[in-house]
Amino acid sequence: MDETSHRRGPATLRGRARPSTTHDQRLLDERGSAEWLHKDPWRVLRIQAEFVEGFGLLAELGRAVSVFGSARIKPGSPYYELATEVGGRLAAAGYAVITGGGPGIMEAANKGADPHGLSVGLGIELPFEQGMNAFVDLGMQFRYFFVRKTMFVKYSQAFVVLPGGFGTLDELFEAITLVQTRKITRFPIVLMGVSFWQPLLDWITGTLQAEGLISPDDPALLHLTDDPDEAVRIVIEGHMNAGQADIEARVQAATAEEAGT
Repeated sequence: MDETSHRRGPATLRGRARPSTTHDQRLLDERGSAEWLHKDPWRVLRIQAEFVEGFGLLAELGRAVSVFGSARIKPGSPYYELATEVGGRLAAAGYAVITGGGPGIMEAANKGADPHGLSVGLGIELPFEQGMNAFVDLGMQFRYFFVRKTMFVKYSQAFVVLPGGFGTLDELFEAITLVQTRKITRFPIVLMGVSFWQPLLDWITGTLQAEGLISPDDPALLHLTDDPDEAVRIVIEGHMNAGQADIEARVQAATAEEAGT
């Protein structure tokens, strides 16, 4: 390599791209600004750290269900009470309850789960202070939405979705997409609040399905109910079916491998 070239890992830097200082020099030079904290390579390390911390925190969680819903729902409202009840039913059935850790529906689900089982909160850093609700047993605050979403999906056997705004819809449609495209094991997505969600389901079947934009069986990915007992039953049955499907897939794979040998 000529003297005007500089190597940075697999990259070759020449001309104006060639740095005027070395890594050691920049590390030991205390006169530099803190701007490096906000550069993309450093963000990669922070993202990596969030994944590692999240995986470490939740690795031994066991069976769990993510409950989504609006932070704006007030205590004492029908949806708050519904979320509290379903959180308690899920915990009594042996599931940890995962929420976004904030107020409203999230607080209600954590509150319901708290006396009976493990209550988990996965918070997010926002421009306005939201904080972790008082009913979370196991909590973590994330910088990045996509890392947090990975934790919701990776450690859940089902999603229960109560009324909410853009954030709730974002979680809902991402979950539907992941299940539809088989990026995650096919497991139930339960919508609670019939009068709230029915117009959305009507649009999905009357517009998306009618115009051929989704498959005819895609609406069946969503289960609609107002009954906490039915919601838990759907979760349990979906979990059992997914487990049975996994067993059958393993048996088929083993049989095929044995036949090949």
